[in-house]
Amino acid sequence: MRILLLLAGLLVGAPGVHAQDFPKLKAGLWEMERSADRPTHQPNRMTICLDDSVQKQMFDMGMGAMKGMCSKHDFAFSGNRGKGDFVCDIAGSRMHSKSTIALTGNTAYRTEIRTTYDPPFMGQTESLSVLTARHVGACKPGQRGGDIVMPNGQTFNARDAMGGAMTNPPAGSRPRPPAGERPRADRQPG
Repeated sequence: MRILLLLAGLLVGAPGVHAQDFPKLKAGLWEMERSADRPTHQPNRMTICLDDSVQKQMFDMGMGAMKGMCSKHDFAFSGNRGKGDFVCDIAGSRMHSKSTIALTGNTAYRTEIRTTYDPPFMGQTESLSVLTARHVGACKPGQRGGDIVMPNGQTFNARDAMGGAMTNPPAGSRPRPPAGERPRADRQPG
């Protein structure tokens, strides 16, 4: 869930931006690399297959999550740049983040997030994270909007993780059974 909140906030600008104002990214496959200032963190690279509906769902999820956790979520865009100032309470720690985002059209962006924690969160009093992302082409065959491939190769779908229905399955696939229902062995693919 933490990675989804990060993606939701960074992919679509940030919470606090009105739905009609959030930057629309080009649909297709995006490659993102996140680095942090802690020496134990290695830069990590992931990909996500984006479409307009996934961007909107992630924006809406980010907005909803911030309402309950954050006493301050200010964000403003001017041209291709945005600045944010967020104060959120997470696991007994007050997190104060200042972020900047610079867009290169609708095909690339760079986000920098400086955060302080009081009291320390997981032994950390401050952090710096940088996320760079770029459009790399069409989604791969068989991918659907929201498919994320993590640095370790694990794949999951952001839409599914956010609790959304499978609305755009790849051609030739079957919808998944509802939660709690086991697939029936006598069903044939089709």
